[in-house]
Amino acid sequence: MPIDSLYNPHYGYFSKHATIFHPGEPFDFSHIEDGPHFHRLLGERYTEFEDKLDEINPDIARQLWHTPTELFRPYYGEAIARYLVTNYRLTLYPYHDLIIYEMGAGNGTLMLNILDFIRDSDPEVYQRTKFKIIEISSSLAKLQKQNLFASVDKRGHTGHVEIINKSIFEWNEYIHSPCFFLALEVFDNFSHDAIRYDYETEMPQQGGVLIDTDGEFCEYYNINLDPLAARFLRARQAAARRPFPTPLPSKLSRNIRSTLPIGRRDFTLPEYIPTRLMQFFDILRDYFPAHRLLTSDFSSLPDAVPGLNAPVVQTRYRRRTVPVSTPFVHQGYFDIFFPTDFNVIEDLYRAITGKLTFVSSHQEFMERWAYIGDTETRSGENPLLTWYKNAKVLATV
Repeated sequence: MPIDSLYNPHYGYFSKHATIFHPGEPFDFSHIEDGPHFHRLLGERYTEFEDKLDEINPDIARQLWHTPTELFRPYYGEAIARYLVTNYRLTLYPYHDLIIYEMGAGNGTLMLNILDFIRDSDPEVYQRTKFKIIEISSSLAKLQKQNLFASVDKRGHTGHVEIINKSIFEWNEYIHSPCFFLALEVFDNFSHDAIRYDYETEMPQQGGVLIDTDGEFCEYYNINLDPLAARFLRARQAAARRPFPTPLPSKLSRNIRSTLPIGRRDFTLPEYIPTRLMQFFDILRDYFPAHRLLTSDFSSLPDAVPGLNAPVVQTRYRRRTVPVSTPFVHQGYFDIFFPTDFNVIEDLYRAITGKLTFVSSHQEFMERWAYIGDTETRSGENPLLTWYKNAKVLATV
């Protein structure tokens, strides 16, 4: 369901309707009083941006979201660049080039900010830098190329950049060279499978969706799991270094529940398992064996639909974000994004790729790699650190 809703080439959310907010000139945080002042300024620019979209096409403004790359441009990208250059010089220089892959690059802003920083701070490394974007959306790939060529006079990065318009899951080229692989705010839009469990037997069932001739959705569950979902449950169990959440209550709670005469469900609420993410780890293992992954995403989300690891499903209507209570929505008009359980995916990534990792909060990562003075307001508040508190970073050591 999320694959069709988000990525269908004819009507998918990312293919046709989504627009990434671009706030214009970077914010000058030294002239911003505090966090609330920044929030007000951001709201004003949001309104200006939507006004411009309305002049072009009123439907475009309905689907709009922001990223830390755009809000904290160029400082967020510079923090990523410091991490890349430092680790490159420590482990790969001078025997290898600095090769960077970015999956799902949005407007291409992070690419430009990273290359600007490397060119200005370390020209020697810049000469050996190659940046490759892997972008599933044809419209975003086109926009990335436009933004790249529009910056030629000031930046001149074209000889360092390649934009590959394809899905990472269609990748079939073996990359033997060491490389860094960026996946920032990407995992949340990977499709998940819905699993519910029998309270008595603890056996899982896998969810599916039927669409009738009127376009109505009908959810069903099957005791025969497909190979991918079954593999995920086995791999998670085998890889776990610590207990992971489950929708099944304790045996004592289930025993008490079994004595209740009425109002009893036979199955748990669904658990949404990241099967597509597991396949992405397979791609990294099979085609990018010398990679080092850097990823950031939401570890928790408000306003999610019912269930464990459940997604937020939302759209924009009359310039307001409207969350809904079900993932069964009209395809292409709703953003569907999931939280990431970093304990689970770190163990899974380690087991599949054989690599070591670390996990940190967004704030911890930025405190180490960003120049904090760039985003500090006059009151001492720092939105780069205090925003995205529900995000974490995972990286290959």
